Amino acid sequence: MNTAVHNKLVSFIWSIADDCLRDVYVRGKYRDVILPMVVLRRLDALLEPTKAAVLEELAFQRDEAGFTEWDESGLRDASGYVFYNTSEWTLQRLHDTATNNQQILQANFEDYLNGFSTNVKEIIDKFKLKSQVRHMAQKDVLLNVLEKFTSAYINLTPFEKNDPDGRKLPALSNLGMGYVFEELIRKFNEENNEEAGEHFTPREVIDLMTHLVFEPIKDSLPPVMTIYDPACGSGGMLTESQNFIKDPDGEIKARGDVHLYGKEINDETYAICKSDMMIKGNNPENIRVGSTLSTDEFAGVQFNFMLSNPPYGKSWASEQKYIKDGKDVIDARFQVRVKDYWGNEEEVDATPRSSDGQLLFLMEMVNKMKPVDQNTTGSRIASVHNGSSLFTGDAGGGESNIRRYIIENDWLEAIIQMPNNLFYNTGITTYIWLLSNNKAANRKGKVQLIDAGQRYRKLRKNLGNKNCEFAPEHIREIVDVYEQMLTIERTTDDGIASKIFNNTDFGYYKATIERPKRLKAQFTAERIEELRFDKTLREPMEWAYTEYGQEVYTNLAAHEKAILDWCEKNDLNLNAKQSKALVSPATWQKGADLINIAAQLMQAIGNEEYNNFNLFTTAVDTELKAAKIKLTATEKNAILNAVSWYHADAEKVEKGVVKLSAEKLTNLLTHLGCTEVQLPHYGYYLTDKKGEYLQYETESDLRDTENVPLAEDIYAYFLREVQPHVPEAWINLDATKIGYEVSFNKYFYRHKPLRSLEEVSADILKLEEESDGLIRQILNLA
Repeated sequence: MNTAVHNKLVSFIWSIADDCLRDVYVRGKYRDVILPMVVLRRLDALLEPTKAAVLEELAFQRDEAGFTEWDESGLRDASGYVFYNTSEWTLQRLHDTATNNQQILQANFEDYLNGFSTNVKEIIDKFKLKSQVRHMAQKDVLLNVLEKFTSAYINLTPFEKNDPDGRKLPALSNLGMGYVFEELIRKFNEENNEEAGEHFTPREVIDLMTHLVFEPIKDSLPPVMTIYDPACGSGGMLTESQNFIKDPDGEIKARGDVHLYGKEINDETYAICKSDMMIKGNNPENIRVGSTLSTDEFAGVQFNFMLSNPPYGKSWASEQKYIKDGKDVIDARFQVRVKDYWGNEEEVDATPRSSDGQLLFLMEMVNKMKPVDQNTTGSRIASVHNGSSLFTGDAGGGESNIRRYIIENDWLEAIIQMPNNLFYNTGITTYIWLLSNNKAANRKGKVQLIDAGQRYRKLRKNLGNKNCEFAPEHIREIVDVYEQMLTIERTTDDGIASKIFNNTDFGYYKATIERPKRLKAQFTAERIEELRFDKTLREPMEWAYTEYGQEVYTNLAAHEKAILDWCEKNDLNLNAKQSKALVSPATWQKGADLINIAAQLMQAIGNEEYNNFNLFTTAVDTELKAAKIKLTATEKNAILNAVSWYHADAEKVEKGVVKLSAEKLTNLLTHLGCTEVQLPHYGYYLTDKKGEYLQYETESDLRDTENVPLAEDIYAYFLREVQPHVPEAWINLDATKIGYEVSFNKYFYRHKPLRSLEEVSADILKLEEESDGLIRQILNLA
């Protein structure tokens, strides 16, 4: 859409709000009137030419055919659209016959709205237009608003016409309607100090997406095509896709019908989308309202093509209960199975963090791909994302699992980086993900990354945050680079770059590197004293004991309120369970009992400092058995933890001996490709007994991870990068996770060397000379 025409139309519509609604609505509520009236005028202008035919058909059905219920197909045929209006009114006639009696105008207006077919009535209801009409009538501005919207100087129809002065008024396409709608929402929200949460997709981005989706298979398009957008907004991506493949002058020749499907959560944008589907002659029932993530509206339906610009950086926490039950994913769309490090299939979580649900929309589209068989060419997907979809999430996390699922199934064909400030309501870098479950032979096992971030032309005037756009030659260049699968190194600052990668290049093992726990131990009165306090309640218990001494054991109830008040005053924020435990005599007695047992052990074992924790625990076990003291594992560990500490010079703490059968040992060695002598590098240490291996406790504070490329052997990496620096470390293979990420900066970074000192010095001297001359001029000394 021409920028000047767009701005003129938006200004005119905005002036309606300022001229007619200023004293009737607060500025943030202008949208409640303006947006539905824009849509209504758009529908009304289309029905005007066939109004007589519809009324004639209505009279025939009522008077001659004697129908008690209207034959909707006949009325639709008469109107020429999939919607109609059976009232005698049009917006123009309402205006032309109106008097100053607002009540009569309101009644006629409501009669006009009631005459619409059911599909338009739903749109009217979503906009809550009837209540706005009543309010405007009560405030005596309904006629003024009607006069503005029926003005012959604006054109809200998809057809070109002339104004009363003979000037041409360009047609308002669906995409142009989307631009107008987006700009109005932005202005309304600015007035109300709100943020526009949607990112309308510019025409040239849709143009690029349609070329990428349809061109590669233009000679094998299915006879009947289905196109789906799970976040369809005002429907621009759907109708522009249809226009692209049905354009009689275009290269793409669709052989049969094209059916459009979409879902939109926002009532206003849904209403606009559905109205445009009706105008275009598409089935409006294929457009659904509601949350795509909460409800699988098209369950069991598969689509040939899917294009979308889902919301990014938007929380899906409110929809989480429909997708997950605790940690379990209950929606089949987001349940995926992959193979773990050992090759065993497992179900993993394929849901991103709750603060950003954009990848869930991609999974929704993946779930609805047509399988490839003799009757179908499969499905192709183009989806716009911000950078977080490329790299957010660690190995084993939801985002990484989604990338892994897509790449390991060989569905990802390409990712195209686009310029900043290309979109209407955001200036961040965006990317087009291109997926197919029927890759060409030369693309199998490959992913193409294209950096087109510098290919743009500046706009003469900004549209919101949008200050640049793709020119047609840029789109052609990107599509050619993709279709020819070219490898291009960027040679200029505004050039394009492209690289081809194997699928495995984006994957990595997150290998956990363990080190043995080394503990020293010694009984001392100071260390034993630590047992008095529960570790989860240490601060308040320590304060209470300091404040009240032995009374916490003999008269705790007398100090209960004071202790809890102190906790509240110091913002400890204890929950009910913790508060109850804090003032429970049993909690205090438990600590006192542990101190007594530890003191008994100290008397028996002495104050000797042990460098070998294994010997120390043996001595403790011996004394406990001799004294016939029975402790739970938790109580025993509490005593041992209180009197031990990590020391690099101490002996390693033994976890125990495990037995490996000959079969299991063979399988382990075969999978790892190592010998039995190398098993210590995996945490298994040889003993004197065949088939038995010693394992050591791990020191969690020294635990580390290494990201090892999938194409590389973990063991070889360990020997090269880890073992020379930490000889006693080993790999915990059971904790190994597989992750995937895509880093454009890593692959396309261009180093710019710093300027030489001589160059910088010369520039400084030059600036000094220039400023000196300027000062002389100012002082009239030149």
